Amino acid sequence: MEVRVQNIRKEFERFPALHDVSLDIRSGELIALLGPSGSGKTTLLRLIAGLESPTEGQIFFGDEDASKKSVQQRNIGFVFQHYALFRYMTVLDNVSFGLRVRKGARRPAKADIRRRALELLDLVQLSGLEARYPAQLSGGQRQRVALARAMAVEPNVLLLDEPFGALDAQVRKDLRKWLREIHDRTGHTTVFVTHDQDEALELADRVVVMSQGAIEQVGTPDEVYDYPNSPFVFGFIGQSNCLQVDISDGDIRFEGRSLGLNAEGEPDGPAQLYFRPHDVRLCESAENCIAGQPVSSRRVAGTRHIELDIGNDRPHIEIELPPSEADRLDRHRVAFKPTRWKLFRS
Repeated sequence: MEVRVQNIRKEFERFPALHDVSLDIRSGELIALLGPSGSGKTTLLRLIAGLESPTEGQIFFGDEDASKKSVQQRNIGFVFQHYALFRYMTVLDNVSFGLRVRKGARRPAKADIRRRALELLDLVQLSGLEARYPAQLSGGQRQRVALARAMAVEPNVLLLDEPFGALDAQVRKDLRKWLREIHDRTGHTTVFVTHDQDEALELADRVVVMSQGAIEQVGTPDEVYDYPNSPFVFGFIGQSNCLQVDISDGDIRFEGRSLGLNAEGEPDGPAQLYFRPHDVRLCESAENCIAGQPVSSRRVAGTRHIELDIGNDRPHIEIELPPSEADRLDRHRVAFKPTRWKLFRS
C-alpha cells in the first residue's frame, strides 16, 4: 500500500508541530522517521495512523483520501514502545485480539483465527509460548508479541513508534536485524519512528530526517550519511566537525592560511567546513593542514578517537584513526587534512 502525505500542517493549541510536510512512501517500503525530540516524527506517525487529525492537508492510502477515516477504517497495525499488551490475556489471545473483535462477516472463524495467530508466533520465533502471559516474557519477547498482534490483521500499513526504545542495547541490536528479516519476508509497508541514527541507518530503505516540524532530507541511508544537504543533517547523522573558514578565489582558508582544498566555483566569503572524524589524513607538517594539540585519546572498537585543541577558544576537533597510526602521533602537535568535506553558508 502506497502512502502519500500531502502538505500536512498540524497545530496543538496554536503550537505548530508540523509545517507543510509532504512525503511519498512506496508500497512495501521500510521508512524511518528520524529526528530529535520535538522534531514532529511521532506526530507525523500518529497522523498516518489516524490517531490525530491534520489541521491542514491530506493523507492518501493508494488513491483514496484517508484523512477523515478512523484507525479501524485505515486498517493500521500499530506497535508502541511499551508494548501495550493486555496483561490478563495469554500470548495467543493477544495476537488474536484484532481478529476476534472484528464485526460480522469481517471476523474469521475461530479455527482460522487460531491458525493465523500460531503462524505469526512461529514467524516471530515464539512458538510454544502461546499459553504464557506478558509478565512471563522478557522485554524482547513482549515486543515480538506486539509485532505479531499488529500483523495479525493484515494491515495496509505497519507503524512502529520507537519500538525498541524500552530495551537494552544488545536486545535492540538483535531485534533490529530480526525486524529487517521479518519485513523482507512479509513485505508490509512499514514506517517506524526513532531517534537512534544507527537504528535508522541499519534498518530503513529510506530515512526521513526531521527537525522542528519539517523534513530536512529524505534519502537512502548512504545518501543521508554521505551527502547530507544541510548543517543539521550533517551534524545529526553520525559524528561531524565544523570549522569557520573563508573562501577566496576557489581556495579554502583557515586562520588566513590555505588548506589546499579546492572550492572552485564557490563564491568568496565566509563558510562552514563540515567533515567526518574518519574522513581525514595526517600531515607531516602544519602547512596547508589543520593543526592542534591532543587533549584526549580513547579506543572505540577498531579505531582510536583523538580530541584536538585547535586554539583560540574554538570547539575541539575530533579525528578517528586506526590504533596503529594513532599510537605514532606526536603528543604535542598533530596536523591533518579533511579528505571528504562539504561547505555550507550561513
